[in-house]
Amino acid sequence: MNYDEAKIKFVSTWGSLGSLWGINKAMAQIQALLFISTKPLSMEEVMAELKISRGNTSMNLRQLIDWGIVTKEIIPGERKEFFTTEKDVQELARTIAKERSRREIQPVIKVLKDVSSIKDDGTKKTRELIKQTKALHDLTETADDMINKLVNQKQNWITKSLLKLIK
Repeated sequence: MNYDEAKIKFVSTWGSLGSLWGINKAMAQIQALLFISTKPLSMEEVMAELKISRGNTSMNLRQLIDWGIVTKEIIPGERKEFFTTEKDVQELARTIAKERSRREIQPVIKVLKDVSSIKDDGTKKTRELIKQTKALHDLTETADDMINKLVNQKQNWITKSLLKLIK
């Protein structure tokens, strides 16, 4: 497999995996392309590489910037905007985990807390609803706390040891 074939395969596969971390295929493909690029890319370069429209490219770059994964870079003497992404895999994973927690897990925790805090009217069905949603709230909050503690750790001997245990 040559470079071009490998690049296409990587970008395509990363695009397919994008849904696992909460983004669409084009968004993940843009991030993958920037991830393997040796230099910041303009919107036009991204469009040409991925064969996607200006609107699609613009919208997805804006979302990647909102996620904190992509940044604009100014190149002296250039009028175009250029984009780059985090190159450190662990920092990228931390950013994604934090953003997913903020966008997905935290709202669920809030809803579960609200639902489990309803007034107990003494009926069996209300007590069951409170009991089960409180248990789910506690589990979700604990899991989110664990994930946040793990992603907030810099790669040190503790996280290396944990990662070895998981593997």
